[in-house]
Amino acid sequence: MTRRELPNAPLLQAANGQTPSRTPVWFMRQAGRSLPEYRQVRESIPMLDSCFMPELLAEITLQPVRRHDMDAAILFSDIVVPLKAAGIGVEIVPGRGPVMDQAIRSREDVANLPILNHNVEEVAQGIEIILGELKDTQALIGFVGAPFTLASYLVEGGPSKNHEKTKAMMHGEPETWHALMRRLVPTITTFLHTQVEAGIDAMQLFDSWAGFLTEADYREHVLPYSVEILETVAGEIPRIHFGVATGELLGAMSEAGSEVMGVDWRVPLDVAAKRFASPRVLQGNLDPAMLFAGTEVVREEITRIKAEAARAMQLGHATGHIFNLGHGVLPTTDADAITEAVRIIHEEA
Repeated sequence: MTRRELPNAPLLQAANGQTPSRTPVWFMRQAGRSLPEYRQVRESIPMLDSCFMPELLAEITLQPVRRHDMDAAILFSDIVVPLKAAGIGVEIVPGRGPVMDQAIRSREDVANLPILNHNVEEVAQGIEIILGELKDTQALIGFVGAPFTLASYLVEGGPSKNHEKTKAMMHGEPETWHALMRRLVPTITTFLHTQVEAGIDAMQLFDSWAGFLTEADYREHVLPYSVEILETVAGEIPRIHFGVATGELLGAMSEAGSEVMGVDWRVPLDVAAKRFASPRVLQGNLDPAMLFAGTEVVREEITRIKAEAARAMQLGHATGHIFNLGHGVLPTTDADAITEAVRIIHEEA
């Protein structure tokens, strides 16, 4: 398809190193989570099923953009959607997260792991609906999960507090680990290209669990595969890279190739920017819990974060700033508090 021309979209202006017309903002997990209209349309529909229903995933993606005046929509999906689309048995268990029918524990298991080799048409159809409603100042961000996070779900069989089985394979059976990572990359890139071909304007690579790794482990066992994924869309759309609790990995992660580096709430933006291998656009990083603390606290935090980003840019460590949370919207967040935060971000210099 012909990609949308969006010269006046603040998020894309910032991502491309230009001066945006206003500070662009979107929030991770803004699609759904805290919105009553989300709970209404998804009532009795399992999470993963909703990700394969074009009209529903489009509606959920658009809800926060309509309500909060966000500068970008984030595609309603889940990290494990490409695994499900490939035929891997996985379900999202309420209160727990993605759970696999069968964990990956051996080289034989890896060899038998299905690979996604076709476009996910339901997602492409949903993107078409979304693009038909977004304004020409609003970008659509697609996303994929990074291979380490997906590998950990597969090896552990579900969410893990310590990732002990993952690390045991990584260090005790490195050939099996690297075989698993190589097998996951085509599935991730195929799902990413489904989104790119359908018309997304930017993408984010989420590495939810990378913060459990040392820098040495990240560089040896993860970084090459994240580089490979990001390279497949180089020059096509802006690329954002984000991980949780990855302050010690920011230098290594910034080498993966993205134009934008997401920073979680634990590290001040000006400190984070100094850790990058070279200047990047910053994204972040309001603590999601601050949305419970009242308008004045939120205003103070926004002012502080903007000042940190400005300082990083003045010193030449960053080339722009996209405002976001330092992780996802918490489910019990008051939707009006989100709207007010976005208003403050847009109105205050």
